[in-house]
Amino acid sequence: MARCDVCRAREARVYQAHTGRRLCDRCFIEDIKNRIRETVERFKLLEPGDTVLLAVSGGKDSFVLLDTMPEIHPPSKLVALSIIEGIPGYNKPQDILKMREYAKERGVDLVITSIKEHVGEDLHGIVKRSRGRGLAISACTYCGGLRRRLINTYARQLGVTKTATAHNLDDEVQTMLMNILRGDPARIIRQHPRAPRLSDKFVQRIKPLRYVYEWEAAMYSYLKGFKFQETECMFINEQPTFRARIRHWLFHLERYRPGTMLRMLQALDEMSRHLVEEAEGLPPLPTCKACGEPTSYGRELCKICELLQDVGLVYKTPTAKALTVHHNPVQGTSS
Repeated sequence: MARCDVCRAREARVYQAHTGRRLCDRCFIEDIKNRIRETVERFKLLEPGDTVLLAVSGGKDSFVLLDTMPEIHPPSKLVALSIIEGIPGYNKPQDILKMREYAKERGVDLVITSIKEHVGEDLHGIVKRSRGRGLAISACTYCGGLRRRLINTYARQLGVTKTATAHNLDDEVQTMLMNILRGDPARIIRQHPRAPRLSDKFVQRIKPLRYVYEWEAAMYSYLKGFKFQETECMFINEQPTFRARIRHWLFHLERYRPGTMLRMLQALDEMSRHLVEEAEGLPPLPTCKACGEPTSYGRELCKICELLQDVGLVYKTPTAKALTVHHNPVQGTSS
């Protein structure tokens, strides 16, 4: 029986390729928790007075975020948000109910909303409209943009100071390569943990899991007994994206040279520090003439309004009153 390389006492059950260590369940889980805590401390992602919105789905990464954050920051200063995208076979009511149960066990309230509630169509309906108009836009473009908008809007209306998403190392490196290959320095800057906030309407976003591999999040969830959502989104198989192709390439590169993704992200964080410092002097972003949310320099419409207008839809911003009636744990009230 192989012994754990850390404690030397318990049976090793996990091989961590990027460190070459064999770890027992307990030491593996502690390693993940310590890495998340170190990320938060290194980049000063949280201050004692911060209130934080945790963006969670029914997946493994969300569970790791939900399980570790209450050990780093007081649960009374956390609230979780789950967004139902509306993807056939993917958004299952039992997964949302399980997430609410896990959140409650950790002293965190869960707010539930949906894309349909704010757009009038679920993601499946939006994609059908798009394809019916002959638009070559992936479902991921609509989904990612709307999720980011909803997370920021709910965070602002609930009065939190930070939003925390469960993006893992694989996600971050995929995004990094996409931005580099597209020659998009502005997005490279925004990806840095200390990126400046270029609009008062943006709630600062943090990513505590950005140095945790996707497989590590899955193993953590499995070892902790979390029954996470295993169904894959139908749109990934129907329409492979640029991200999916990069993900496939990185998977093979990581197998050939373990630790590659970790080193890539660490290098980018270091190299982009001066870009982040220069960006501190940039003027505030303009606002969209349709919805009033921030948009890119030189644009009159934000990307969300542009995408929705092309399919005959309009984004409806939730009001503070509606949120208070629905659920507002951070402000001390709930329905």
